[in-house]
Amino acid sequence: MSAFDARDLLDCYARGVFPMADAREDARVFLIDPERRGVIPLDAFHVSRRLARTVRSDRFEVRVNTAFHEVVLACAASGPGRTETWINRPIEQLYLQLHEIGHGHSVECWQDGALVGGLYGVSLRGAFFGESMFSRRTDASKVALVHLVSRLIAGGFRLLDTQFMTDHLGRFGAQEIARAEYHRRLAAAMETSASFYVTGAAGSALGAGSAFGAGVTAGGGVAGDGAAFTGGTALAGGRSSTLGSAASGALAGGGREGAGAAAGAGALALQLIAQAS
Repeated sequence: MSAFDARDLLDCYARGVFPMADAREDARVFLIDPERRGVIPLDAFHVSRRLARTVRSDRFEVRVNTAFHEVVLACAASGPGRTETWINRPIEQLYLQLHEIGHGHSVECWQDGALVGGLYGVSLRGAFFGESMFSRRTDASKVALVHLVSRLIAGGFRLLDTQFMTDHLGRFGAQEIARAEYHRRLAAAMETSASFYVTGAAGSALGAGSAFGAGVTAGGGVAGDGAAFTGGTALAGGRSSTLGSAASGALAGGGREGAGAAAGAGALALQLIAQAS
């Protein structure tokens, strides 16, 4: 019997099932299909005025998929108030495989050359499955989430799955739905073609050469490492890219987003979110 690999995990996501573990050093992996699921409707994403000011400031340099493994490790690390993580080593390796085949993505916030926050997740057709996030600076993971949502809107995604519902995610417009409703939305997303790397007309709403970035922290402070996506501090992604008519060249070469990539990256992300609402 062949070993469970990234392709098998993608099949699980397509059926509405995701992996979890009891502890970092516990090698067992459980496949979960909860009765209640958390989702963030992409046409009803809420950004507070305070966070919008932070996003517009472009205080973080936002990159995509330039430090995927580092983001996963940051999400798996213990921290204040969190001694264990659901990301064990087998799950870590599966996500690295997903990244290698183009389905695992990180959205990263950098400041002064250091990775200070981000998130990671899995893309499959028209769905993005948020896995985990972390933050080492105030609002870093929240900014990453804003940029993730903007990217998903531009790329034609239908579903942003947060696995579980929390009060923190509720501030962004997250909803808790029944398993049957989740599977209905998932099925629709599986019938949709979407792109995490936006090119052409899909990205033109943000204007030529516009940049795209991300970041988040729970409660307006610095969140602990290793929080689940449902807890509100981390996600991850792939290559850096821009949104707009210049997207094709930027995506082909990879690179950076946010500060230094193009003026007004945060404002452009907020504009796209507003247009989708």
